[in-house]
Amino acid sequence: MKILLKRLVKMSNIENKTDVILIGAGIMSATLGTILKELMPDANIKVFEKLGKPGEESSNEWNNAGTGHAALCELNYTVEKADGTIDVSKAIKINEQFQVSMQFWSYLVKNNLIQNPHDFITQLPHMSLVQGEENVSFLRKRFEALSMNPLFAGMEFSDDPEKLKEWIPLIMQDRENNEPIAATKIDTGTDVNFGALTRMLFEHLQNRDVEVNYYHQVKNMKRSDDNSWELKVKNLNNGTVELHRAKFVFIGGGGGSLHLLQKSGIKESKQIGGFPVSGIFMVCKNPKIVEQHHAKVYGKAKVGAPPMSVPHLDTRFIDNKKSLLFGPFAGFSPKFLKTGSIFDLITSVKPNNLFTMLAAGAKNLSLTKYLIQQVMLSKEQRMEELREFIPNAKSEDWELIVAGQRVQVIKDTEEGGKGTLQFGTEVITSEDGSIAALLGASPGASTAVNVMLDVITRCFPDHMIEWESKLKEMIPSYGESLMENPELLREVHQSTAQTLELVEKQLVVS
Repeated sequence: MKILLKRLVKMSNIENKTDVILIGAGIMSATLGTILKELMPDANIKVFEKLGKPGEESSNEWNNAGTGHAALCELNYTVEKADGTIDVSKAIKINEQFQVSMQFWSYLVKNNLIQNPHDFITQLPHMSLVQGEENVSFLRKRFEALSMNPLFAGMEFSDDPEKLKEWIPLIMQDRENNEPIAATKIDTGTDVNFGALTRMLFEHLQNRDVEVNYYHQVKNMKRSDDNSWELKVKNLNNGTVELHRAKFVFIGGGGGSLHLLQKSGIKESKQIGGFPVSGIFMVCKNPKIVEQHHAKVYGKAKVGAPPMSVPHLDTRFIDNKKSLLFGPFAGFSPKFLKTGSIFDLITSVKPNNLFTMLAAGAKNLSLTKYLIQQVMLSKEQRMEELREFIPNAKSEDWELIVAGQRVQVIKDTEEGGKGTLQFGTEVITSEDGSIAALLGASPGASTAVNVMLDVITRCFPDHMIEWESKLKEMIPSYGESLMENPELLREVHQSTAQTLELVEKQLVVS
């Protein structure tokens, strides 16, 4: 009987050969699958997702901030150097990457591959807000450094309380003017519903004959003799295990990607660990208050706090309904996914990353202390932090929601040494390009298109020349710097604003 079963498995293995397997039905797999289908229309692509719908973990609209991250308001992307000048290189890089996403989404809408862009993207002012003389000085210098760059054209600065009352009436109401306060504002920011976009992309992929398998969990993988990958996949509906083989595998399982990457056994997966951090937001229940605010307003992280803790008060548009959220507050759970296991963290520690993890623990005692403090906060203590933004906020108007789990990457780097905690997105690929994995968090979804282009460049190098014209059709700025080409930047801004049905502002590029 055992011999017969083995033969049946082998037969099923032959039948389940495919070109590409995408693990996880989030925004990353959706983006990669959509790009590959444009570049290789005849490619056979399969998707495996352990949950019953796409975009249910980190991509879900309630599990992320919904900010179109373009460094318009996020102060942690612009660092003040020792000489007092502002380093804007990271802000420029992230803004360029977001422009790539906007161009690709515009291409999809223009070609009727997805519809109704207003269901996933809305124009919304992005603002930075600071208090205190030192912080106001920093914000002014940041504004001066960014406003000279065409990517940030239209940014305004004000330290006049009367002007700020026009920009952010809810925040300025009942505020005591006992210390300097200032803000920057740029009207071309966006609120993005990544959950809705993910669902649109998967609907499109299924219309293009991509096989999407929900309630299917990849349990293991190994490299075959022909360098393809053999995946053991469990059907969670009936408990059966299937074998699937593919020439290329992408692991886009959010927090679950690290375990699968480790199971691949590739050398690039060694000395990499992860540390889970959950996010908690406060949601306003009072529609009258929600209507008084219309912007994403980012503050400055407190001294000693990690970049993930930057407080922000966000207007959100979810299911075409306006909402107001404040946060994030950090929480801790050993799970790598909201639907994960309490053993995720401990089982991610392997002999090859043990010392990396131990080094990270020793280096980040302040982060551990911060997380403990955050977990211990009462609702009233969280309300006190909210009142730094809305002075007269009432506890009964707000409720707590737990957002998604983020796994911060830990690895050995030349700059930071052993066990360096990485705050960002990491792409790991095998030497032969047959497998790739995405790890990390913000800016994540906002730069998904640029990240997936990086995956394609690394994993399909022999095809890049033949694909160049199609890539340029999808992303007009492909291979060029928008910052260095103001005319192209103007064209891209106007085209994407029109196609994505955003309120078009006159872009002045000097």
